[in-house]
Amino acid sequence: MKRIFIIHRWSGGANDDWRPWLKSELERMDYMVFVPGMPDSEAPVIEKWVGHLANIVGTPDKDTYFVGHSIGCQTILRYLDAHRFGPLEAVGGAVFVAGWFKLENLEDDDVKAIAGPWMDERVNANKIRAVLPKSTLIISDNDPYGAFEENKRKFDEFGSKIVVVPKAGHLTADDGFIKAPVILSELNSILK
Repeated sequence: MKRIFIIHRWSGGANDDWRPWLKSELERMDYMVFVPGMPDSEAPVIEKWVGHLANIVGTPDKDTYFVGHSIGCQTILRYLDAHRFGPLEAVGGAVFVAGWFKLENLEDDDVKAIAGPWMDERVNANKIRAVLPKSTLIISDNDPYGAFEENKRKFDEFGSKIVVVPKAGHLTADDGFIKAPVILSELNSILK
């Protein structure tokens, strides 16, 4: 059975934005859906988030899929980079929503200190491409954290299809995303 792991954003949670709606839609289609609360959501640390995801996923396989939002995208990519896959092993695919590797317009030095390691510590794009056969980045042209072109370019390194949603901000509830048919549509094409 296909398992889908939905990883929330920094300062977010399992029950905010479009996650409850997406979980419900996917469960209606008989998928196993996991939307874990990630540790220390207000001050996310790479090792804690990646370790937590690894514990929840257990053994990944071709029936394992991911949806990440913002820092959740990085968590998934860093998990795929850190996991020891066999030479012919891979996951099914992923949808990255408002994914980033660079942020601009950060509020203060505390936020910059939290974001720093996420922006500075590199991932192995070749390894990720080898274990992630299908992925899509859904990004807005007016994300308040900027770096639009740079983030698109980075996700292109992983072989991700790029979908630009005009004037959608960071694709949060505050931006009007309680439901997100674009996410479901892109995920459905990866699940096929």
